[in-house]
Amino acid sequence: MSNNQQQLISKAQQVKEIVRCGKDPVHFIRNWVYIQHPKQGTIKFTTHPYQDECIRAFQEHRLNIVLKARQLGLTTLSAAYALWLAIFHKDKAILVIATKLAVAINFIKKVRFAMQHLPSWLMLPKPDPTNQKIQFSNGSSITAIPTSQDAGRGEALSLLIVDECAWVEQFADIWTGLAPTFSVGGNAILMSTPNGVGGQYYRLWIDAEAGVNDFNPIRLPWQVHPEHDQAWYEKETKSMSVRKRSQEFDCDFITSGDTFLQPDDLEYLRARIVPPKERTGFDRNIWVWQDPFPGKRYVISADVSRGDARDFSAFHIIENESCEVVAEYMGKIPPEKLADVLGEWGKKYNNALLAPENNTFGYFVNTKLRDVIGYRKLYYDGHDDWQTYMPFDSSELPGFSTNAKTRVQILTKLEELIRNKSIKVYSQRFYDQLQGFVWNGNRPQASKDSYDDLIMSLAIGCWLVSGANGLSQSAIDMSYAILSASCVSRRTIDSMPGNINEAKPLVSPNLLGMNAHSMYRPRDLSGVPSSSPITRSVSDFRWLLR
Repeated sequence: MSNNQQQLISKAQQVKEIVRCGKDPVHFIRNWVYIQHPKQGTIKFTTHPYQDECIRAFQEHRLNIVLKARQLGLTTLSAAYALWLAIFHKDKAILVIATKLAVAINFIKKVRFAMQHLPSWLMLPKPDPTNQKIQFSNGSSITAIPTSQDAGRGEALSLLIVDECAWVEQFADIWTGLAPTFSVGGNAILMSTPNGVGGQYYRLWIDAEAGVNDFNPIRLPWQVHPEHDQAWYEKETKSMSVRKRSQEFDCDFITSGDTFLQPDDLEYLRARIVPPKERTGFDRNIWVWQDPFPGKRYVISADVSRGDARDFSAFHIIENESCEVVAEYMGKIPPEKLADVLGEWGKKYNNALLAPENNTFGYFVNTKLRDVIGYRKLYYDGHDDWQTYMPFDSSELPGFSTNAKTRVQILTKLEELIRNKSIKVYSQRFYDQLQGFVWNGNRPQASKDSYDDLIMSLAIGCWLVSGANGLSQSAIDMSYAILSASCVSRRTIDSMPGNINEAKPLVSPNLLGMNAHSMYRPRDLSGVPSSSPITRSVSDFRWLLR
């Protein structure tokens, strides 16, 4: 519809359209907003589905944080949304903070261009534009300013838009100054491509993804654009380094330091990320990929925090045989409530083996599981027969003890399983933490503003199911094979069967109290004389089964 045609519709149609546009910003943008395309010139802003979803999120959620790739049109979209808000709502103070003055002026230009192509009957409030501000006769305004430490401080803002805020200097100070505005009801849209691990934007994003702040997280990698296929991606990134490509297009927080994992291993994990089929729990932070399957055995490992400080509590539910993470939790929860949640989900997953760490706040979690909840399948460290879930001494504390030695062991096992592609993990949150998990000298640790709760939780689980403690069936089978090959026969040649191919292994799973369908191991080889050469052979190699 041309501008002349827009003017010729009847008064009744105009009123009907004004009402509809005021209620529906997507309809307003798709039907009445024009933009400047770098190749096609002036065109109607025909939004894509992901852009429509963003607008709906801006309406539904007071605070939104967007992690985006380049060339998705989010700045143009936010300019159109700001125009809609200013036209159809009175007394809305909209502030846009940009990385520099030229970017701020360009934002206002986008708004002015869209205004110039609106029909006069739709521009109900009369605008008074300048280079950096548009004031409307209904009391609303759109202001765009470059970064400064006191940007927006003291103003009563209806909507704050920060473009590329991960790249805004002193954004932490700016955000501190603006915080009072949002404590009384202001809205915010924070948009950016990632700029490494650390900084205020990174902290806000990680906390939003973990569900512990009020922000609604929106992730927009390059694939969301329907016109961006693999050929386009390869053309756009062919001259970029892996690190640059990850930041500009893949929405990856790539740290500037040496990551714990190699780039190829991180890429392997990134390619396997799958959204959970369900987000549940009291805070919706339990992510579930697979429901419990009858007959399967599960391990639940956990990293425990106080619940009200900076760190999170986390746990993983891992299926033993496949080493597949079927569920994951990350959130801020008091230890006493975490014990209840672990007990509930342990029972749900076929009475899974629970192995929370028992350091500091983990002590309370483990003792409550044992003494109050009465959960029977708890991990006890240091016993060959721990899989019977019965300690030698009733005063022993269940749980996994994390110290300098075991920390190295479990992280080494985690790295090994990922490098060998022996673990199945699908979590975006876990992947994000790994990007900020770096080598500090000879010690791997979370970099500044990063977290490692999911990493440590999964590392404990990997240590348990990988065969280090005898849980993995494939590791058990391998141990039997090694033991059988290592046993020495004391028989004479006369005692051998007529056909040597009919000879049976000297050590069998049944002799050890295990079989292909059992993970349990007795304290001793009952029924086998201690002088038996078989017993001596097994005892010589028992370390293989630990």
